[in-house]
Amino acid sequence: MKLRHTPVSISSNGAWLDGVLAHAPDVRGLALCIHSLGHPSPDAPPRPLELALQAAGFATMTVDLLTRQEAMRDADAPYNIPRLTDRILSAVEWAAHQPPLVSLPLGLVASGTGCAAAVRAAVRAPDAFIAISCLDGRADLAGAEPLRAVRTPVRLIIRPGSAEASILETAYPLMKGAHHWLALPPARDAHEQELFAARAAAAWLRQHLPPEEGAAPD
Repeated sequence: MKLRHTPVSISSNGAWLDGVLAHAPDVRGLALCIHSLGHPSPDAPPRPLELALQAAGFATMTVDLLTRQEAMRDADAPYNIPRLTDRILSAVEWAAHQPPLVSLPLGLVASGTGCAAAVRAAVRAPDAFIAISCLDGRADLAGAEPLRAVRTPVRLIIRPGSAEASILETAYPLMKGAHHWLALPPARDAHEQELFAARAAAAWLRQHLPPEEGAAPD
């Protein structure tokens, strides 16, 4: 599947969020991949995460929830969960007005504090996402009530030695909707570990795609 890569800029309450859309006409869904820590170069090659999602049949839209100025100058910006939530929903709204994307089922992949914002976004827009994959991260920062209220299927993907694991073990039982804890096996190196996480995130989203017409569910 050959994808066209297009830079995007999304407006959210006066801020402009940078992103990259990789799309092809024959994709089965759209995966929104959000960053809330750092601000990678727009010229950086696709990560294993995007490649795994694309191999699973998704277009990908990778969006930085922080502006460059915020990433460089405001250490508290990644912890402003209400603002990050608003920005995820702005990205969803933007995609809903793009003719090639409007009919695609939407999955969400988050890490860091973006996991908390992903949970809150799914509570505020319960029909927006087919599933959420959290790569370690701080889903606990969503708060107890949003964790109890979220009904979008959520997978927490925990890498060996994760600093967040003990915190997430406390937050995980609060979820009442479909949720899954996946502890990844040890890997030979950081690259292989990233591959394991990417494939686990893609598999969870693919599992929740509507079945293709005339085909058995995955």
